[in-house]
Amino acid sequence: MPRAKGGFKTRQRHKKYLKLAKGSRGARSKLYRIARASVEKGLAYAFVGRKNTKRDYRSLWIVRIGAAAKQIGTSYSKLMGAIHKSGITVDRKNLAEMAAHDQPSFLAIAKKAGAVS
Repeated sequence: MPRAKGGFKTRQRHKKYLKLAKGSRGARSKLYRIARASVEKGLAYAFVGRKNTKRDYRSLWIVRIGAAAKQIGTSYSKLMGAIHKSGITVDRKNLAEMAAHDQPSFLAIAKKAGAVS
């Protein structure tokens, strides 16, 4: 019985990794084993990077809300506590947008929540 070397499927698999490795320097885009390692590491970094982006944006929103809260005479934690207790459903992203670009509506939410007199 002849030995099966898996030519077609193997070539497909190799081409898939080499296509993903396009644009890399040197052997990273030419040699399968090195390209595969490079691509897998890159995909892992991309996955982590997507999670870190979400984390970074949330911390940015918190900083912006905190700065606006200080301007109206309260703290971030007191403001957010009052908003949650009063049942106002507004997320940090939109609250930060209001704090940066629409101060009257931010102040109105803070007053309605009872964080500011």
